[in-house]
Amino acid sequence: MKKVLLITCFVFGLHQATYSQVHFGIKGGINYNSNSIQDVSEDVFDGAKSKTGYHAGIWLRFKIPVIGLYLRPELVYTNLENSLQYNNGLVQKNTTFSFQKIDIPVLLGKKILGIGNIYIGPSFQYILDQDFSISDIPNVEGDGFTLGLQFGGGIELGRLGIDIRWERGFNDTESRFLDGATTVRFDTRVNQIIVGLSYRL
Repeated sequence: MKKVLLITCFVFGLHQATYSQVHFGIKGGINYNSNSIQDVSEDVFDGAKSKTGYHAGIWLRFKIPVIGLYLRPELVYTNLENSLQYNNGLVQKNTTFSFQKIDIPVLLGKKILGIGNIYIGPSFQYILDQDFSISDIPNVEGDGFTLGLQFGGGIELGRLGIDIRWERGFNDTESRFLDGATTVRFDTRVNQIIVGLSYRL
C-alpha cells in the first residue's frame, strides 16, 4: 500500500505535466547526513559520525497556471552512511550503518531574477535496505515509509542547474536489531543537507 502511494504521487505529477509547459531532466549529487543515528533506548552506540552519501534520479517541472509557481516532482535513489562505535558488551567496535531509500520530493517553487529558484515541499521516502558492516549485529528491521520536508534554492545556467537543500524528517522512524535477548531500538530519521547538480534534457 505504501509503495502504491509513492508511485501514485509520481504518476499524478506525470499526468499534470501533460497539460502544462513541462521540463524534465536528470540529477545527481552528494548528501551530508547530519544525524541519522540517535539512541532511543539503551546506550549501545557511541561516537556516531556522519559520512557523505550520494543520490541520483530524474525530475519534472511544470508551471501552475495563474499563480506563477511551478511544481517539481522527483524520483531519486539515495544512499547514506554513518560511521559509529558499537558496544557489544565486551569491547568497542567500529562499524558503518548504511541505508538506501527511494525519495519522491514534490516541491512547490518559484523562479526569481531569471536564473534563480526557491522551493519547498514534502518528500515521501521508502527505505529499501539498511545494514551494519560487522557480523555480530543481526539483521536490522525498521519502518519502511517515512515523510520529510525539503526546502532550498538554486540557480540555472542554460540547461545546467545547481541547488542546495535542507531536509528534515517529520515522523519518528525506529529501527531495531536483536542483541542477545534484548531488542535494541534506535532512531534513524534523516536530517540532511543535499547538494545537487541537474541537467535539463
